[in-house]
Amino acid sequence: MQLTGPGVWGPPRDHDEALCVLRCAVELGVTLFDTADSYGPHVAEELLFEALHPYPEDVVIATKAGFTRPGPGDWRAVGRPEYLRQQCVLSLRRLGLERIELFQLHRIDPKVPLADQIGELELLRQEGKIHHIGLSEVTVEEIEQARAIAPIVSVQNLYNLADRRAEEVLDHCEREGIAFIPWFPLATGRLAEPGGPLAKLSAARAATPAQLALAWLLRRSPVMLPIPGTSSVAHLEENMAAAEIELTDEDYAEMLRAAP
Repeated sequence: MQLTGPGVWGPPRDHDEALCVLRCAVELGVTLFDTADSYGPHVAEELLFEALHPYPEDVVIATKAGFTRPGPGDWRAVGRPEYLRQQCVLSLRRLGLERIELFQLHRIDPKVPLADQIGELELLRQEGKIHHIGLSEVTVEEIEQARAIAPIVSVQNLYNLADRRAEEVLDHCEREGIAFIPWFPLATGRLAEPGGPLAKLSAARAATPAQLALAWLLRRSPVMLPIPGTSSVAHLEENMAAAEIELTDEDYAEMLRAAP
């Protein structure tokens, strides 16, 4: 998402740097790339193809459909079955894939019955166009409604140390063995301000507040798959280093107390 232009619209400011970020991510061991047809629109998927195709065997490309883009910063849910099918086929073409490993409903369209939206994704799965189905920004009830129609392997909700309103959904995913993909994982807000708990811990651990926020997420649950976005190699390397940080029980508890 960060590789596109302002408002998640148009091409990146630096095309070569965007390609370098994607290739460097593979070199650093990244195996899951989360994108969407609406990023650009189309720009992010096209960059992935240009940078990485043919994809390494262990790389999983996850994309999404269900959001239209009338303009910069404008997002509108569209879940009509024929639209979801069209976008799936177009994503296959742009990504240069015969099958999308993880295809996620970007948003549930309240104007279309959920059974129709998930039912179309299940048809695409049965046809071999997609392998797994995921959801985004859903409740526990919506997850279970979808699972009554098709297998659901992942849920992508807003979640980070400073905003844990999706806690119930995360707990449900952990119980059910569903991958939880938190978007906007780096948000720290006031916690990282000078004198704040993350700033103090950051100084003590020689790590940035963002790195600590990622380390906290990884410690939080075994089904957690953070997707921190970036448009620079330096930031990518900083994010990847967070995986090496091992928080103590005291560190983890202190961060939890600081973000009620």
